[in-house]
Amino acid sequence: MVRLFKHYIPNAVLLLGLLDLVMLITAGELGWTTRAGQVGMAIPPIATRAWQLATFAFSLMTAMIAVGVYSANSLQSLRIAAARLLVAISLGVIVQAVIFFIVPELAFWRSNLLYSMGFAVVLLFALRILLGKLLGGQAFKRRIVVLGAGARAARLKALAQQPGSAFVVVGYVSMSEANRVIPEAIARDAIYNLADHVVLLNASEVVLALEERRNALPLKDLLRIKTTGVHVNEISTFLERETGRVDLQSVNPSWLIFSDGFSSGRMFSSAFKRLFDICVSLLLLTLALPVIMITAIAIKFESKGPAFYRQRRVGLFGEGFDCIKLRSMRQDAEVGGKAVWAEKDDPRITRVGRFIRKTRIDELPQCWSVLKGEMSFVGPRPERPQFVDDLEQQLNYYAERHMVKPGITGWAQINYPYGASIDDSRQKLEYDLYYAKNYSPFLDLLIILQTIRVVLWPEGVR
Repeated sequence: MVRLFKHYIPNAVLLLGLLDLVMLITAGELGWTTRAGQVGMAIPPIATRAWQLATFAFSLMTAMIAVGVYSANSLQSLRIAAARLLVAISLGVIVQAVIFFIVPELAFWRSNLLYSMGFAVVLLFALRILLGKLLGGQAFKRRIVVLGAGARAARLKALAQQPGSAFVVVGYVSMSEANRVIPEAIARDAIYNLADHVVLLNASEVVLALEERRNALPLKDLLRIKTTGVHVNEISTFLERETGRVDLQSVNPSWLIFSDGFSSGRMFSSAFKRLFDICVSLLLLTLALPVIMITAIAIKFESKGPAFYRQRRVGLFGEGFDCIKLRSMRQDAEVGGKAVWAEKDDPRITRVGRFIRKTRIDELPQCWSVLKGEMSFVGPRPERPQFVDDLEQQLNYYAERHMVKPGITGWAQINYPYGASIDDSRQKLEYDLYYAKNYSPFLDLLIILQTIRVVLWPEGVR
């Protein structure tokens, strides 16, 4: 994996992205020269249209990232990849239309653009047909050796077998665990030189997955493995990198304290984030005002009660604030003001409410909270005080998610469907902690783009 602004990108995805960029520039050039040839125009050097080609490629690449063309299911299924490519190219052309309106010098002819779109569809899909098996095969997977044969090692084994996994386990070494659950593990005593064993397996990484580390760390072995050039990681760091979340089953306070992340030296990033929040919230409130008003009228027509409602939420450093949303449930959804989790096919949700939840229109009034500084566009979703009190009692490190400003969208929202249970909250907390630990403007941009995918394909909305 390649680490970019504290966020890991699989090698296969990075390679595919670079090849896609080449294909898009090629498609833009083919579209331009094809149309120029049809009208009998002399074709000038490619340098004269470099900015137009760059704009074409950038617009489509941004749309492809936004709709999830590089997600695991798109890499595993040609059908999903084809559908998302078509949506991405359509969105990319809309983005270009906006750019061309603002900066006419970057514009293609409409006929050029039509040809370029056609070439892009053919080239991008052909690339996936040619590389499909290669991208999902062993060539781009890292080879790891697991030290341990207990429950933690079994978790790594299960993760390696999942579709889209970026690694393969080439060996397990039992370190005298009391509860051994990996039958194929080789006992440490049966290996004369562990460093040589790792090198012979052509492993690029060793993962420490011991059930009990106290007085059990094989320091000599780990030092020799490290000096051979093989990376050594313990399971919490490895799982954070591979899954994009902080694994609550394996972390301990010392790992959170001493591991990379939670940087306080991000004054510039915080200032940029606040400036972005102010500018975009003002723009969205202006543009979305007609949508908000029409939705409010529809809510009033369908059911009794106010179109907007205020709900107390927990924000930065545990401070409370009032969150404004468009009402999507009946007015009597919570008798006596008692907080109740939303359920699948919840009968309290109105017909208009179901639509605005799927399209996220009910979240638009929260731009006011963003403008006031109580929320940000990106961050952990703010929860209600009643839920927070319960979750802090049942989930370790839950209070740490309040060390960053809550957001309208977040890392958990684009990676995990709507949750309405303690187990769902645990999963989302793992993503929230990853965001708090690895925050960067790049990660914010990635989340904002990927939110488009969640809106287009609303999985798990309740």
